[in-house]
Amino acid sequence: MRVSPTPLRTTAAALALGLVATACGSEGDGGAADTLTLGYFPNITHAPALVGVERDILDEALGEVEFATQTFHNGPDAVNAVFSGEIDAAFLGPNPAVNGWSQSEGEALHVVAGAATQGTGLVVRDDIETVDDLPGHTFSTPMLGGTQDVALRWFAQEQGWEVDTAGGGDLSIIPQDNPDTVDAFRLGEIDGAWIPEPHLSRVLAEDDAHLLVDEPDLWEGTGGQYVTTLLVVSAEFLENEPDTIADLLRGHVESVDWINDNPEEAAETSRAHLEALTGGELDPELTTAAFENVTFTVDPVSPSLLVQAEQAEAIGLLDPVDLNGIYALDPLNDVLAEAGHELVAGLEG
Repeated sequence: MRVSPTPLRTTAAALALGLVATACGSEGDGGAADTLTLGYFPNITHAPALVGVERDILDEALGEVEFATQTFHNGPDAVNAVFSGEIDAAFLGPNPAVNGWSQSEGEALHVVAGAATQGTGLVVRDDIETVDDLPGHTFSTPMLGGTQDVALRWFAQEQGWEVDTAGGGDLSIIPQDNPDTVDAFRLGEIDGAWIPEPHLSRVLAEDDAHLLVDEPDLWEGTGGQYVTTLLVVSAEFLENEPDTIADLLRGHVESVDWINDNPEEAAETSRAHLEALTGGELDPELTTAAFENVTFTVDPVSPSLLVQAEQAEAIGLLDPVDLNGIYALDPLNDVLAEAGHELVAGLEG
């Protein structure tokens, strides 16, 4: 039974680091909770949530559990909502998930599934023809310390450039919500952005834009695959309500299967849901193009999470962290076995 989603969040409550989550659903004895609240972003890289909510797949999988949703613009806000117990589960980028694990010392959340890989890159103005042309220009990322922000800062460090968190250095990197980035590029306020779909395709549709760095090209070690979106749950909710999480995962697997079996309809479903969330209109052709840049899978591509954490550490945006235990994939693998699908692995194999 789904209730209406709350408006898009743009700010987070001030929370102490290490705060342990208190689940929204009623505390149970291993059975089903009364409620489950799910967070996600209005991004194509979160299409399993867009489709799962729009087609009531997740609601139906949860049965009698009351299903509510909350939408966010960035990972830190969503992580804080998990910490506070405002939501029980969330679709997140890998860096916010790792940050949440680190801040709570492994107490607040677990990754229970993957959702999407790829779908990100650096789009720039046409007068920036090569990587060597990047210094001296201004670029945006969705959030300081977020997944695409780490990707751009790591890329800059690999080139031998210096950047800081105040927008200075060889590149000026500023945080902006994804919709604002599209407008800023159009107005000439920024020269490019490292962003996810569908915003990547929206900027590419501008007359003076081209893709300079297609991020899959940077992931030779994993065959171009790197996790873009994960499904995380409150550790307390997972411990108290494993049956409810199993049902959520059944709905998630069904949503991803439906997307892959019906890509054109899935793109249209996602577009309709995004328009309902944002109140704006999306070009169907851009939505289709965005879908073609993303791979939807419940496999969390765990080796890439370790690399992304190491990159965040190397650029000074993450303290050294032990990721052993961040994955709780047994419930997903039980669901995958039921469906006759191949099992997935975490860092421990």
